[in-house]
Amino acid sequence: MHAWPASEVPALPGQGRDLRIHDTATGTLVTLSPGPVARLYVCGITPYDATHMGHAATYNAFDLVQRVWLDTKRQVHYVQNVTDIDDPLLERAQRDDVDWTALAEKETALFREDMTALRMLPPRQYIGAVEAIPGIVPLVERLRDLGAAYELEGDIYFSVEADPHFGKVSNLDAAAMRLLSAERGGDPDRPGKKNPLDPMLWMAARPGEPSWDGASLGRGRPGWHIECVAIALDHLGMGFDVQGGGSDLAFPHHEMGASHAQVLTGEFPMAKAYVHAGMVALHGEKMSKSKGNLVFVSQLRRDGVDPAAIRLSLLAHHYRSDWEWTDQVLQDALDRVDRWRAAVSRPDGPPADALVEEIRDALANDLDAPAALAAVDRWVALQQEQGGTDTGAPGVVSRAVDALLGVAL
Repeated sequence: MHAWPASEVPALPGQGRDLRIHDTATGTLVTLSPGPVARLYVCGITPYDATHMGHAATYNAFDLVQRVWLDTKRQVHYVQNVTDIDDPLLERAQRDDVDWTALAEKETALFREDMTALRMLPPRQYIGAVEAIPGIVPLVERLRDLGAAYELEGDIYFSVEADPHFGKVSNLDAAAMRLLSAERGGDPDRPGKKNPLDPMLWMAARPGEPSWDGASLGRGRPGWHIECVAIALDHLGMGFDVQGGGSDLAFPHHEMGASHAQVLTGEFPMAKAYVHAGMVALHGEKMSKSKGNLVFVSQLRRDGVDPAAIRLSLLAHHYRSDWEWTDQVLQDALDRVDRWRAAVSRPDGPPADALVEEIRDALANDLDAPAALAAVDRWVALQQEQGGTDTGAPGVVSRAVDALLGVAL
């Protein structure tokens, strides 16, 4: 599976700072100091309803992570998956009376278009769950051989008790885990499971549903969590720098994936930091496919909204915060992009070197994009009020906003 084209990242003078970011597992800010190649895995979409503003906010956060790392003169090895086989996709295809593969291809193509328009830097590997199945099957077999998996009516489950570190990503108690498991694709009430929290690794073939050869596992399809584990281990290995996604993935998805990987390799932790973006609401409720309260990037683009304004609306909120999409949020972003473009179109302005360092400092401090935007606003206001004599400053500002914030002026 291919990703989307990369937008050029302008080179800036000087060098950025190491990223200090909130780690869900420890509940603290940690300073990441990757080697020459920083490793990032971000969980991708289930392609049946893309790309809504919740998706966009999440991928914007991890685009900033990449930009901070690139500004430190590192390379970035970024991997993202596509869950192109899962119950929600099959259910949507059945509801709409369309082929599930056609639906997945259509929504994935739309996601690529949205990411390109928003200037999100693409992953080096963009891997679908279906294409990862040949690598998933041996991992499930190995977990079974290690005594960390068991069969129940043809399905294969992972035993969470096989990992002594289980629970150290989300730090939730058993009762909270059980509730979230039921809400987020698990089956804690299924009779016969050793532990209600045990997640499925391999689902035996069901009548009328797609299935693949699972060698000794029999025909079936993979569970949700093992998919990302197989892709991450294959391309990044253990101990990569950041595992990312929305806050609703901390449990069960990232918790379970970490346990799978830790049992498979005998190493801990799977990732050095677990980083989670907040949720976006509409009319007082979290945007979700089940509620149908979604604002789509593609619809905004069809309505003629400048993608730079869409991106600025995301950047106006700290990535970890939960926030609400409103018409005013978009209008504020439209006004801001107009002010910024007018400023960088002028022949001169106040010196901008200090502004570049302010943006760098803000982003290195737990991706504080609102502080970075406020710094640019101050430079723009100063230019409007007092003018300036530095003929290179508008170009410096334009390049810095593009390179570090992903906004083309």
